[in-house]
Amino acid sequence: MTTTSNKYILNQDNSVLFIIDIQEKLIPAMKQSEQVIKNAYTLLTTAQKLGIPVIATEQYPNGLGKTVPNLGSHLDPLTIFEKVSFSGCIPGVISTLKDLRRKKVIIAGMETHVCVFQTVRDLLANDFEVFVAADAVCSRTDANYQSGLSLMSSMGAVITNTETIFFDLLKRAGTPVFKELSRLIK
Repeated sequence: MTTTSNKYILNQDNSVLFIIDIQEKLIPAMKQSEQVIKNAYTLLTTAQKLGIPVIATEQYPNGLGKTVPNLGSHLDPLTIFEKVSFSGCIPGVISTLKDLRRKKVIIAGMETHVCVFQTVRDLLANDFEVFVAADAVCSRTDANYQSGLSLMSSMGAVITNTETIFFDLLKRAGTPVFKELSRLIK
């Protein structure tokens, strides 16, 4: 298999889920927030069941609140990084990612054209392979959302979706794990 083909393959032993700024006070401004939270929850539950590490960021949590409870309550507080920069690639995050020794980073978060975009740009610059779940990211406007996805795609990120990630990580149907998790995508 060529390197190009490997770019599009996710495995549970080489992946990390990165949830970017899905915070309480951002939710009302996001048109697709319910979908993003649902899909981020699907990715989070899948990652945790498969032993895939999960990290998260919170942009200025004193002003924007914490990660929404139905995601935040499932996260290890030690893997949630506070930031004021728009990029989530702050020293603690980069150090954690390097310590994990996994090169593929799955992205969910807010906003597509700001924090998600800048984080993806910096992950790519640090030689990570990035998979953006387009249905688990959003912006306040469709134009900004589309612009963010286009920029990330042109930089080399794989723009995909929650179900494609889900099925790629699970690899096969009929297993006990598949039976348990398939409820998440119905």
